[in-house]
Amino acid sequence: MKLILSFLFLLLLHASPQEPSKPADDKPAADSKSSSEAAKLVNPVKPTPNSLAIGKKAYTSDCAMCHGKDGAGAGELAVTMNLKLRDYRDPASLKDLTDGEIYSIIADGKGQMTGEAGRMKPGQMWDVVNYIRSLSKK
Repeated sequence: MKLILSFLFLLLLHASPQEPSKPADDKPAADSKSSSEAAKLVNPVKPTPNSLAIGKKAYTSDCAMCHGKDGAGAGELAVTMNLKLRDYRDPASLKDLTDGEIYSIIADGKGQMTGEAGRMKPGQMWDVVNYIRSLSKK
């Protein structure tokens, strides 16, 4: 049910005539931390098997619809909305981002992506950072 509601919300957001379509990696949400502040955030959660399992579960339910089950950036919603997203399986796709910057994007959103702050606990978002990083190591 959550997946269906998220899909409908994003579909309505994309179909809104007031706002033209933007690339997914356009710019961070207005209330997000500055890049330099976010870059300095240190991941307090070690990428243990437990962290990766928690991160995978959250990613699967909240992120995979756009970013794809395997992190290729070609989830159903991204394809439907004609979004070009990063391929997390490619180590080069995240090499210029710190864990803090990834966390900030997850928390605050970016472009058409809504943030997870308030829906996910901080530790859970760090678990997602760990899981996303693990996708390029497979």
